[in-house]
Amino acid sequence: MLKHRLTGLAFGMGIALAGAASAQDIPIAVAGPMTGGEAAFGQQMKNGAEQAVADINAAGGVLGRKLVLLVGDDACDPKQARAVAEKLSGAKVAAVIGHFCSSSSIPASDVYDETGVLQITPASTNPQFTERGKWNTFRVCGRDDQQGTVAGKYLATQYKGKNVAILHDRTTYGKGLADETKKALNAAGLREKMYEAYTKGDKDFTALVTKMKQAGIDVAYVGGYHNEAGLILRQMRDQGMKTMLVGGDALVTNQLWGITGPAGEGTLMTFNPDARKMKTAAAIVAKFKAKNIDPEGYTLYTYAAFQAWAEAARKAGTSDPKKVAATLKSGKWDTVLGPVSFDKKGDVVGVDYVWYVWKKDGSYSEM
Repeated sequence: MLKHRLTGLAFGMGIALAGAASAQDIPIAVAGPMTGGEAAFGQQMKNGAEQAVADINAAGGVLGRKLVLLVGDDACDPKQARAVAEKLSGAKVAAVIGHFCSSSSIPASDVYDETGVLQITPASTNPQFTERGKWNTFRVCGRDDQQGTVAGKYLATQYKGKNVAILHDRTTYGKGLADETKKALNAAGLREKMYEAYTKGDKDFTALVTKMKQAGIDVAYVGGYHNEAGLILRQMRDQGMKTMLVGGDALVTNQLWGITGPAGEGTLMTFNPDARKMKTAAAIVAKFKAKNIDPEGYTLYTYAAFQAWAEAARKAGTSDPKKVAATLKSGKWDTVLGPVSFDKKGDVVGVDYVWYVWKKDGSYSEM
């Protein structure tokens, strides 16, 4: 069951219904890591989903019907993601906003494709999610070939002549991002000194850190999640290393600082533009702050995915997934992220990556 308490009926392990449903309601889901090591991101998604559904329903719902939210917990595990996808499909959801980890989104999308469910991920960045030509896969975030290009070029420019380590956690997301960064780094004329893998979930990185220290690594790029990246940084500092840590969007959670403490100051990461600062999000950000919630990371990207789906369903005049999918690709949708449109693959148009830096007060902001 879910880590977070929800009201209503449970549909089995990993699925819960938030609130009461009637036959006239439209079931829609959010799916991600509500438990496990990446639960901080699952909570971001759940926060965004609950607020979006509440606001859509308060404005009259979709096609005169209320939305009812189902929450799926995949714990960023591919097998569990498939099981969640099967259960959500069985619940006849109109769409799934999710998943978070690419290693979950990709296998889940196969299930949704077969069962006729539309999927919009706010967070999965691996290119293969949309490169396989499926009708049902969309994302409101960028891709790792975009993110890696930004990171690789920056490292090649800022650390020219220095020793660079490229690290990854062997996951679909982590290795994919690391390899895209390596490709861009090499194309810009800089060859990494080290390319190493570690295992997601590990806590002791003594051997890896010692190897980096012996190699005189000046900057370590981590393709992976905040838990391991934070521990790698802490253990580098414990060995007296001043090596810069650089990572991607899976470091965009306040929980990173909870692991690193002051050692995290100066850490860099790439992410989409900060939606909290967009004028189009101001009213929604105020709602979250009134609840003492920081809508960081993928909170507002999740909210925007619900908005885009709702607008497309209204325009299509139906919640039928295939008709909504076709409509999504033919229009532009007003969201907290500003106007959003999708290309023929289902990738969002015009989103780019920017740099964020962790500051000494434990917050992060765009550079």
